[in-house]
Formats: sequence, C-alpha cells, structure tokens
Amino acid sequence: MSPGEMAPAEEPSTGPQIGVSVALLLVDLMLIAGSVYCVGIAGWADSYESDGSAASGASQTAAQAMWLLGGCAVLTGGGLLALGWRIPGIVQLVVLGVGAALVSAMGAG
Repeated sequence: MSPGEMAPAEEPSTGPQIGVSVALLLVDLMLIAGSVYCVGIAGWADSYESDGSAASGASQTAAQAMWLLGGCAVLTGGGLLALGWRIPGIVQLVVLGVGAALVSAMGAG
C-alpha cells in the first residue's frame, strides 16, 4: 500500500447499523411502554390504599423500572459502542436513558 492510500475501514457500514438501530428501537419502546404501564398500575393500586404509612408502590416500581432501563442503556449502548457500532450504541443510550428519566419522573409525582 502506498503512503497516500488509506486502509479500509473496519467499522460496519451505515446500512446495517441503521437496521440494528430500528430493530432495537422497537424493543426499547416496548420495554419503556411496559415500564410505564407497570408504574401506572402501581399508582392506580395505591389510590385504594390510602393509609400513607408505607412508601408508595408506584415509587418503588418506578425506582425498579428506572434501574432496569438505566442498566439496559449502559449494557447495550456501551457494548455496542465498544464494538464500534456508533449509531445503534448512541440510539440505545439516548432512548433508554430518556425512558429511565420518564419512568423516574412518573414515580416522583
């Protein structure tokens, strides 16, 4: 190889990265929707238990869902970034991170 030539890139092309991003986005949205549903159901159930002595089930469920979504963001997003898949890694970090913040905000209210 002459000094002016560049070595071929070892990163995957953009097409497969976008395909993986879309597939993982659908899974992420289902996971976020399930978490929001669980926190909503826990909040609804709390409305029937008005003793106020124990921590609300919605806040506990929201904390569990936040840790689940945050952990998934770090594991999948960080793993994909470590493999050199930048687009799906960033999508995972952003979508699941926003989902974790959304669920956390639901439990606080």
